[in-house]
Amino acid sequence: MSETHPTPQPVQPEASTQGEPERSEPCEQAASPTRALRSDAERTVRTILEAAERVLSKNPAATMEQIAEEAGVARTTVHRRFSSREALVDAMAAWATRQFAAAVEAANPENTPPLVALYQVTANVLRVKSDWGFAMSRALSADPEVARVHADVEKRCTLLFERARSAGVLRADVDDVWAKRAYYALIHETVQSRDGDPDALAVRLVDTLLRGLGAGQSLT
Repeated sequence: MSETHPTPQPVQPEASTQGEPERSEPCEQAASPTRALRSDAERTVRTILEAAERVLSKNPAATMEQIAEEAGVARTTVHRRFSSREALVDAMAAWATRQFAAAVEAANPENTPPLVALYQVTANVLRVKSDWGFAMSRALSADPEVARVHADVEKRCTLLFERARSAGVLRADVDDVWAKRAYYALIHETVQSRDGDPDALAVRLVDTLLRGLGAGQSLT
């Protein structure tokens, strides 16, 4: 049996598109609206979380309806984003934990001069703890992500204190564990007081940590 070869067809010239507007692919046309919808959804969630922090920090027993009213959205919008009050509080805790980690990261404590880093970490952390106090108090250490973040912050704080001692910012005979406990206690009390701007409070806190409250006299 002999093979039958197809008859070559003449190649048709491509139609000229000169002067015609460039047409985007369907996926390109859909990308922008999709991103816009995603951004709108993220803004809505952020608005609800911030409203929940304001409401629950004043009244921990507040309802989802009260949170929706504070956020300026319908109650159904809150329930659509968060299936229950517990789910909302969990989302708040997760968000606050990420902000806490980002606050420390932004100070770049491994590379910034120790005194500057100590001040910047303090100001950043005070800002997060002041803005997300309720959510931070609900961040359970049993949560693996919360435990990971706090372990990482603890490690970075230890390294920062070691760098501060090597640079002469802290005395050579200072016990690192005690110094960190004093530092954490100062942060806690400063957040509880809520009596100033985080930057100004950070200056006061670091000055108290490094200079103390005495006039230089000692018991020995």
